[in-house]
Amino acid sequence: MRQIQGADGRDVLQMRIDMGMIQMEVTGRPDGVQPEGFDTYFDYLLSLSFAEGESYQLDQDRCNEIDREFYQFYHRRICWLTLKKYPEAMKDAQHTLSLMDFSLAYAPNSDWAQLHEQYRPFVMFHKIQAAALIELEQSDPSAATAEIDKGLQDLVGVFEKYDASEYFDKDTFVIKLREMRDSIIEQYELGPSLAEQLASAIEAEQYELAAELRDRMDDRHGGK
Repeated sequence: MRQIQGADGRDVLQMRIDMGMIQMEVTGRPDGVQPEGFDTYFDYLLSLSFAEGESYQLDQDRCNEIDREFYQFYHRRICWLTLKKYPEAMKDAQHTLSLMDFSLAYAPNSDWAQLHEQYRPFVMFHKIQAAALIELEQSDPSAATAEIDKGLQDLVGVFEKYDASEYFDKDTFVIKLREMRDSIIEQYELGPSLAEQLASAIEAEQYELAAELRDRMDDRHGGK
């Protein structure tokens, strides 16, 4: 995987695959196509959903194009992570999650919806990982662990939504995020995180302190 300049001077990404190579644009849709003039097919679908109102639905052609866009953004997200371009990886992960939300809301059937929903923890894992690594690059390990804590809470919500809470602690992505968090704490010799302090305060029934800690956590994530 590499980022190079094309003959016309624009930056592109290249990913080697079996029997060939994929070349992707660094902005907009990875294949460079602008569906009906929009940056991505998702942007086009959003416009259609407003225009068509209650009659809007996803037919087979639209579902196929959504699948295509999922696949393209997956490839580019992997490239960004490999190249340590974490803000770009985070942005592409968020695009995929937003498209997942849209697809779930308008899915023509539950099977098609679950075909994508099964990958939600994987995409969230990439987003959380990228967010933490951005903070580490800015020399803020405490903020990095806070991003992981927040991400784990978001993942808990996904597992609860699908009645899969019993599998949360054994999930590969959860384990990897906890290992990443523990590694940061050990490497930078950090004290208890705000989340850990909050849990301790609630357990000790120190509700005034708990409220203060919760406000601090909200302030930390308010601008992100």
